[in-house]
Amino acid sequence: MTEPTVSVVIPVYNEEDGLAALFDRLYPALDALGKSYEVLFINDGSRDRSPALLAEQFHKRPDVTRVILFNGNFGQHRAILAGFEHARGQQIVTLDADLQNPPEDIKTLLDEMDKGHDYVGSIRRQRNDSVWRHVASRAMNRLREKLTRIKMTDQGCMLRAYSRRIIDTINMCNEMHTFIPALAYSFSQNPTEVVVGHEERFAGESKYSIYSLIRLNFDLMTGFSIVPLQMFSMLGMVISTLSGFLVLYLVGRRIVVGPEEGGLFTLFAIAFLLIGIALFGIGLLGEYIGRIYHEVRQRPRYLIAGILEKRTGE
Repeated sequence: MTEPTVSVVIPVYNEEDGLAALFDRLYPALDALGKSYEVLFINDGSRDRSPALLAEQFHKRPDVTRVILFNGNFGQHRAILAGFEHARGQQIVTLDADLQNPPEDIKTLLDEMDKGHDYVGSIRRQRNDSVWRHVASRAMNRLREKLTRIKMTDQGCMLRAYSRRIIDTINMCNEMHTFIPALAYSFSQNPTEVVVGHEERFAGESKYSIYSLIRLNFDLMTGFSIVPLQMFSMLGMVISTLSGFLVLYLVGRRIVVGPEEGGLFTLFAIAFLLIGIALFGIGLLGEYIGRIYHEVRQRPRYLIAGILEKRTGE
């Protein structure tokens, strides 16, 4: 297999119902580019027939298809990192397997890269998601931008293009938990964004639960900023100052007015509020400590059971 110009990295997890449709749209779109390409499918421990379907597709198009098989489920971002480590192209595109991002829009991203951009993000033209997910995504986008100073209009869209230099830099990072688009943006010298289509999921259900989305945003914020810790430090100083004034006020009132029975429930409410803030701060600190814990163990990010690819000379 010669060195391709374009590498398309696609993580796959339990997508058997939609893979045939993906193949039917993806390969014609890439054939029309007029560039040499390869498609890297990373099977992230699927429990359905996805591995078999990927193997069949490899045998149909072995010249441009490679399949990486994990021996377990390690998550979408680690699957993409595995694809980055094995990609050979000068322009690397990430794409979800659920067809929510049209494969035909890959050309739009590559056209921007040909203009000199080393990172091309994407903005979904019309999101076909539920209302709660749309609102939550916009809120997290605003919070993330304020905390990390990383400007991404639509952080939830995986259809993105990266230059070889950025991918090589990402491959030098050994972080266990990260957010790839933000990491690439921090390495980029000339980033840009384009508008792409967004369709309803072709088949199956989203693999992202509310918990997964929360974890993803924790990885994003704690992995690229210590502002949350600094904010709680400032909040602690403010609360300590206000608490000092409250104590002085209560002592003065005790001297002037004398013992009082009222106000007990108000003090309980204030105490519960402060306890809640303290527990949240401890939890936030635990997130940072947990990241350190995962990093110092230096365990492999993923384990590969096998790779289907055409060897040079075959």
